[in-house]
Amino acid sequence: MSEGVERESMEYDVVIVGAGPSGLAAAIRLKQLAQAAGTEVSVAVLEKGSEVGAHILSGAVIDPIALNELIPDWKAQGAPLETPVAQDIFMMLGPQGSLSLPMALMPGLMHNHGNYIASLGNVCRWLGQQAEALGVEIYPGMAVSDLVMTPEGGVKGVVAGVFGLDKDGQPGPDYQPGMELHGKYVFIGEGVRGSLAKVLKDKFGLCANSDPEKFGIGLKELWQVPDEVFKPGLVQHTTGWPLDDKTGGGSFLYHFGDNYVAIGFVVHLNYKNPWLSPFDEFQRFKHHPEVAKHLAGGKRISYGARAISEGGLQSIPQMYFPGGVLLGDSAGLVNVPRIKGSHNAMKSGMLAAESAFAAIQAGRAGDELTEYADAFNRSWIRKELHTVRNAKPLLSKFGTAVGGAVSMFEMWTTSLLGGFSFFGTMHHGKSDAASTGLAKDYQPIVYPKPDGVLSFDKLSSVFLSNTNHDENQPAHLKLKDPTVPVGVNLPKYGEPARLYCPAGVYEVLYDEAGQNPRFQINFQNCVHCKTCDIKDPSQNINWTTPQGGDGPNYPNM
Repeated sequence: MSEGVERESMEYDVVIVGAGPSGLAAAIRLKQLAQAAGTEVSVAVLEKGSEVGAHILSGAVIDPIALNELIPDWKAQGAPLETPVAQDIFMMLGPQGSLSLPMALMPGLMHNHGNYIASLGNVCRWLGQQAEALGVEIYPGMAVSDLVMTPEGGVKGVVAGVFGLDKDGQPGPDYQPGMELHGKYVFIGEGVRGSLAKVLKDKFGLCANSDPEKFGIGLKELWQVPDEVFKPGLVQHTTGWPLDDKTGGGSFLYHFGDNYVAIGFVVHLNYKNPWLSPFDEFQRFKHHPEVAKHLAGGKRISYGARAISEGGLQSIPQMYFPGGVLLGDSAGLVNVPRIKGSHNAMKSGMLAAESAFAAIQAGRAGDELTEYADAFNRSWIRKELHTVRNAKPLLSKFGTAVGGAVSMFEMWTTSLLGGFSFFGTMHHGKSDAASTGLAKDYQPIVYPKPDGVLSFDKLSSVFLSNTNHDENQPAHLKLKDPTVPVGVNLPKYGEPARLYCPAGVYEVLYDEAGQNPRFQINFQNCVHCKTCDIKDPSQNINWTTPQGGDGPNYPNM
C-alpha cells in the first residue's frame, strides 16, 4: 500500500478507476441522480490509457439494454452503435469444411437480432463525452498504482499519476510522486485481472465463497475490405478447427462501419498443451475458406489482445469491500456463450452508482455497500448469468463437440424452466494456471509460417496496436522469483510464456553454442492483455500498471 511518500490529495464523493463501460456508466448515473435530486456529487474517473478508449478492445456485438436505461435517447445523441445486426451465422469448422447450425435451433439468448456491431472503444469515447458534459472529471493517462487505506483498514482512495521512476524504481530527474484521490467510495472498474482488484480480492478474501476465476484470451484484428466482400450487419461465430476438441475456444467475425471486418479468436486459458500458441492458432484460422473469403482483397489495419473473464456466476467474488465496490469485468460479469459483457458491465456501474448515491445522501462514507450486492442479485444481470451458468463447465467437462451440444440443450431448458437446470449448478475445478500440462506429455506444435497476406508475425502485429512504453521506467511485468522461468518453467513446461503471450514479450535466449538459456522480458511490447498473470503455471508473473498513457492505443477497436 501507499506509504512513506509525501503527496497532495484531492477529495471526491466517488473515485472511479477505469474509463471502461462500467466506470463511465457509473459516473453518468451518479451525475444523473444528483441532477434529479437537485444536489451535487463530485466524481473523478482515472484512466491509464492515453485517452478514453485507448485500451478498450472487444468484439463487439453490443446488446443496448443497459444503454437504453442509462441514456434512452442515445440514438439522437449520436452514440456510435452504427450497424444493426442483419444476419446471424454459427458454424462448426473442420480443417477444410464447415457445418452451419440452424439459428432456429439455438437458444434465444444466442440470437443477435436487436443488437449492434460497433467499436467498444468508440462507444467509450462517446460515453466519456456524455460524462464530461454532466460535470464528471476524467483524467486519462493517469495510471492508478496503489491503494490508500484508512487506519481501520478500509479503502480511502488511490494513488495515481506516478511518473519518472527509473529502471531500478528510483526517482529520476523528471520524477512526479503522483496524487492521492480520496473518495467516500472507490469504484474499481479496471477490466479483467486488474492489479488493484487482485490486491483487494486477496486482502479482503472476496473470492473465499466463489469458484476459481476462469479466463480466455481474445485476439482481434480489424480489417478494411472491398465492397464486393463487405456485408454490413453480418455476424459469424465458429467453433472447432484449428483447436482440438479438448481445447475450448472459437471465433467471431463482424462486418460493420466503414467497410470494416472485425475478426477475432478466443482460446479458453484452461488448455493443457503448453506448446499451444493462441496467436499462431489465430493466424492459421484465417486461412480457412469460410474465413478467408471475408478478408479477400482487404487490408489489416489494427491488432490487439486481452483476457476475457469466463468464470460466470460461480466465480463472481463478493462485489463490495470496506470503502468500495468491484464493477464489470473486475467482478467477472461476461456472458460466455453470448460472447458479451459490456451491457452487464454498464448495468453494474449503474447499480453501484445508485447504491453509493443513496448512501452518500444518508451521510455515509467508507463502509460496505451491501446494497450493491443486493441490487445485483435482483437485477437482470444475475438472471442472465444464472441461465448460462453451466455452459463453461459443460465445455470443460465434455469438450467442444459434446459439451457444446449439451450446453445448448441445457440453456434451452434452463430458459424455459425459469432458471432450473437438470445439472443443478456445476462448478469450476482448477485455476487456468494449474490446468497447464507438462511439456513431456505433449508434442510441440509446428505452426505454418505467416504469408504476409492473411497471416502475420507477432512483431508486425504489435506494431499495429500502437503500443509504446517508456524504456527508462521499471518493467511493469514483475517476476516473484527470477530463477523460476529457466529453473522450473523451461524444463517442466517448455516455458509457455513465450507462446501464450500474444505480443512477443517473453523470450528464452541461448548463447552461440545453444546453451545457457536466459529469460528476457520485452515489456515495451506489452498490449496489457494480462494473460501472463493468469496462465503462468508457476504463478510467478505479476502484471502491474506501467506509468500512465503507456501501452496500446487502439483505434476503432
